[in-house]
Amino acid sequence: MTVSRRLAAEALGTAMLLAIVVGSGIMGERLAGGNPAIALLANTIATGAGLFVLILTFGPISGAHFNPAVTLAVLARRGIGARAAGGYVLAQLAGGVAGVWTAHAMFAEPLLQLSVKARDGLPQGFAEAVATFGLIGTILAAQRFRPQATPAAVGLYITAAYWFTASTSFANPAVTVARSLSDSFAGIAAHSVPLFVAAQLTGGAIALGVFGWLLQGELQGECPQ
Repeated sequence: MTVSRRLAAEALGTAMLLAIVVGSGIMGERLAGGNPAIALLANTIATGAGLFVLILTFGPISGAHFNPAVTLAVLARRGIGARAAGGYVLAQLAGGVAGVWTAHAMFAEPLLQLSVKARDGLPQGFAEAVATFGLIGTILAAQRFRPQATPAAVGLYITAAYWFTASTSFANPAVTVARSLSDSFAGIAAHSVPLFVAAQLTGGAIALGVFGWLLQGELQGECPQ
């Protein structure tokens, strides 16, 4: 697969992911009648299902990272070169912004927005570290033992993490930056972005160390006696 096609897949896949996240957030909020739990449930289902389909669609082309934390994890494990990784991150960031604008256009919202939804405090940052730790661990374990199950594993993990984390599991620096450009249900204020991104990168780095150790060696039952 050519580099240009891989980068295009990362940009398009991330754009579609953000259109799903932001669009379902807007739709959920409009239909929920002021009930944030219903809006979050709608947002959750759409995101988990969308991730499953997007990973199936773009995985064979680019690996379907859609996430700088994932790309950096693959780089650390020498699954991608530094130059390609840099291209992936830029494509993800650009695609994320395009996806937010697409969602705004579909729902007749102003294209250019800045979120005022603060997501501050150490508990929120810790939640993002936990969310990203789990996401990277899920990907590494699925790729090690059942690569074909990766789309379902990632989609289901994010579906769960929307509800068990205080931050609703952004777990993705590109998604975080893009969502700061939407003053909608899914938005995040610009001043909250650095905490989230730092926590995501920290959680991803810890997952690399922990799961890199856990997944070494043979499968259980195949170890020498």
